[in-house]
Order: sequence, then C-alpha cells, then structure tokens
Amino acid sequence: MNWLINTLGTSIGKKLMMAITGFGFISFLLAHLAGNLTLYGGKDAFNAYATHLHSLGPLINIAEIGLLTMALIHVLTGGYLFFQNWQARPTRYVKNKRAGGRTIGSMTMPYTGLMVLAFVILHLVQFHFTDQTHTTIFEIVSRAFNNPLYVAIYVVAMVILAIHISHGFWSLFQTLGANHPKYSPAFFIIGIGLSIIFGVGFGILPIYVAFI
Repeated sequence: MNWLINTLGTSIGKKLMMAITGFGFISFLLAHLAGNLTLYGGKDAFNAYATHLHSLGPLINIAEIGLLTMALIHVLTGGYLFFQNWQARPTRYVKNKRAGGRTIGSMTMPYTGLMVLAFVILHLVQFHFTDQTHTTIFEIVSRAFNNPLYVAIYVVAMVILAIHISHGFWSLFQTLGANHPKYSPAFFIIGIGLSIIFGVGFGILPIYVAFI
C-alpha cells in the first residue's frame, strides 16, 4: 500500500490519476450521449430511458458516487499539476511537436477544464437537482431548451468540451505509455473524432428540442 501512495504522490502518479479518471469520463460521456439520443425518439422514448435508469436504484447511486469521486480527483489533481507547471515556467519543458503537441486543446486544457466543470454544475442544478414532482424529465428538458440563452450556453459548452477532449484523449494514452510514432497519430485522430462526436452529438440536441 505504501508503494501505491508513494507512486500517486509523484508527478507521474498524478498524471496517471488524470489519465484514468479522464478515460472514465470519456466512457461516461459515450454512454450519456447514447441515452440522450433517445430524445430523437420523442418524449415517450426519452421518459422510458429515464425510468429505466431510475429503476436501477442503488446501482445509479453507486455510479453517481463514483463519478463524483473521479471528478474530485480529476479537478484537484489537474489544479495541482497546473500550479506546479506554473511555478516551473522559467524552465519550461520542451513542447512535443508531434501529433497532439501544440494545439488549441493542449494550450487551453486547464481553462477548458474549468469551464466544463462550471457547466457540469449548472447542468446538474438544471436537470438533476430540480423538482421533478408532477412532471417528467422530458418536460424539464423541453422547458430548459426553450430558453434561447440556455441553448446558447449549452452549445458553447459542448464546443469547449470538444476542445478539451481533442487533446485529453491523446494525452491520456501518452501518460499510459502508448507513446509510439506508429500509434500516437492514430490516438490523436481518434481523439479529434471523439471530440467531433461529442460536440455535434450533444450540441445539436438542444437545438432539436427547441424546435420540436
């Protein structure tokens, strides 16, 4: 156990925690997007999806606790690493010029991360912690997306999320040791593809709901 604590206390250990929790969030986003796509099936399909989730009972609670734990680890560790890098600015590391090096995603990771966190809090207040008495989740979503301001915030947030993931996906595989000229460009392309899927997939939903 001591070796694990000692490892996690190093910069490499912290980057590993960032990578693992980042992979967990990407996996969650894929599942979340798949569920949200039931909106295209209409209110009955989306409400049935929400009902199915709630029927899982304790499993959903465990998943929520797991996501919260990952979020705390990811945010706190990311903040620590950013502060550590900021202190070391006079002796910056040489930037990697290969795939995933100097991109908008890589240069804005801390800032897009904070903006995504702010949106997640707003999103939870809007949909998760709202009063669901005598209403359905589809009605809650429909009311939210009938507000042009919230639709704009949501779409912009999805663009920011896409930018964050465009570098984050590549970066996590580098941290996990998949740093090879043959594979790194592939992970970079997959990361760009995922960022487009999330940006477009989530971003179009509020526009679609606003017009139905």
